[in-house]
Amino acid sequence: MGREEGGERGKVENFFLGTLILWALSVCFQILFNNRRQLLYVVAGTVFYQGCNSLIRIFFCKQTHKDRDALFVNTSVSLLHSTITSASVVFILLRQVLINGPSGMFDHSQLVEHTWPWAFEALCFSCGYFAYDQWDMLCYHLYNGWIPSILVHHLVLLICFTLALYRNITINYLILTLVCELHSIFLHVRKVRRMSGVREAKGSFVKLEWFLNWLTFFLARTIPHILITVKLIRDAHKFGRGMELPLALFGMAGMNVLNIGLGLDLIKAFNRESKSHQTKQHHHSE
Repeated sequence: MGREEGGERGKVENFFLGTLILWALSVCFQILFNNRRQLLYVVAGTVFYQGCNSLIRIFFCKQTHKDRDALFVNTSVSLLHSTITSASVVFILLRQVLINGPSGMFDHSQLVEHTWPWAFEALCFSCGYFAYDQWDMLCYHLYNGWIPSILVHHLVLLICFTLALYRNITINYLILTLVCELHSIFLHVRKVRRMSGVREAKGSFVKLEWFLNWLTFFLARTIPHILITVKLIRDAHKFGRGMELPLALFGMAGMNVLNIGLGLDLIKAFNRESKSHQTKQHHHSE
């Protein structure tokens, strides 16, 4: 049984590693042979986050807890990515509103055919992160199951992001999807806090943490992704006959399904922490 599970795990790793290598070769081909030098921002993103990983590992981790440290480092870098990406997206959107106003900002032509200033670079940099993160999770086995949802999620994003970057279309749509990184900040903060040993934070802090977690889950993740999906369906007739619409709908369907799973996980975690807190209060009262 153990050998069968190991064999299946090996197949999963080989598949996702193979797709990651093919992706990397594709990006290199575009840069070197098609002279797409602007895609160097993808490479810069990968190198930057891998460098952050190495620095955190050197300064904050001990060699005696390699498995636990690998998850801590990965989550810390994910927190950094969420923070940088959120700030970038907010900057891009605010800049666009302040300079040109909100009128027509979300028109089909604006979202599909045009690219807001710095949107291409921000998407490249984030794409580089997902490549780094896929590699890191494969190296340290930071996933569960035979078909790990996190690896599938990253693969879908890499495909959607990269094809959009190659063709320089729907960049603004993809920037809007990254608003969800605002919620990811609080997911990662909670995880880093608990892995750092600060599980028994003050009640008011935990309540604020959960409040912001739920608030951004709905306002920055669930609702925007639903609205983007609705927008795609309503504007379906405006797309050409290419792969843009099917790929966009496929990507958003995947994100919405993952959001449902994430919401269920949050409910379980919230209930678990609430019960634990109530139990401790009961013991203290006795």
